[in-house]
Amino acid sequence: MDILKSLDFATAFKDLYPELLRAMGTVLGATICGFILALVLGTLIALGRLSKLKWLNRLLVIFLEVIRGTPLLVQVVYMYYVVPLLVSLVVQFWSPGYQLNFNAFIAGTLALGVNYGAYLSEVIRSAITAIDRGQTEAALALGYTNKQAMWSIIIPQASRIALPTFGNYIIMMVKDTSLLAFITVSELLLRTQTYASQTFLTIESYTLLAIAYLILSLPMAQIVRLMERRLRRHV
Repeated sequence: MDILKSLDFATAFKDLYPELLRAMGTVLGATICGFILALVLGTLIALGRLSKLKWLNRLLVIFLEVIRGTPLLVQVVYMYYVVPLLVSLVVQFWSPGYQLNFNAFIAGTLALGVNYGAYLSEVIRSAITAIDRGQTEAALALGYTNKQAMWSIIIPQASRIALPTFGNYIIMMVKDTSLLAFITVSELLLRTQTYASQTFLTIESYTLLAIAYLILSLPMAQIVRLMERRLRRHV
């Protein structure tokens, strides 16, 4: 009971709210940039998996197994600390002294994009294979090339099928941006940890953190539900 009496949500809100508001911009920026990268990468991987090139298919399967078999946190840390060193070592063969340094935000966004791209690739591939093969054959009969048929007819329809799943992945990515705190990206979790360690308002700080994530996630979840309803009406 003494702990409950000592709670000071008013002070925590007054001090932490401006910080969380600024951090929300960082979270949204990482989510939007990461998801765009994930969509592009996922689409390319899906098309590669559907190609007739066996070596490409096997290479992509290995890549997907590595990404899906390792935690996102490990990938974030690896992207920030290891990838710049590997790139620098390779480039130094042609340009001695070259040193690549990743901004923490860029490294975290790249890690999110690569990780989610691996998962979205399977969603996109499944959506493409769900389209009746007869539509491709009809397009070819009308003079379309395979590439034109894929991008003009198949992928737009596949996007409609995968759209609700995309929405769910965006919400998941918002929450996974908390992992970027481990590479010093000043997002919601890191700012809250800093404030809580300085003021010892632990309960208040982390409660406000949870509310901040709800403020970001709940509207997105509602938008996903509305999109699903609209898609069902047009099916």
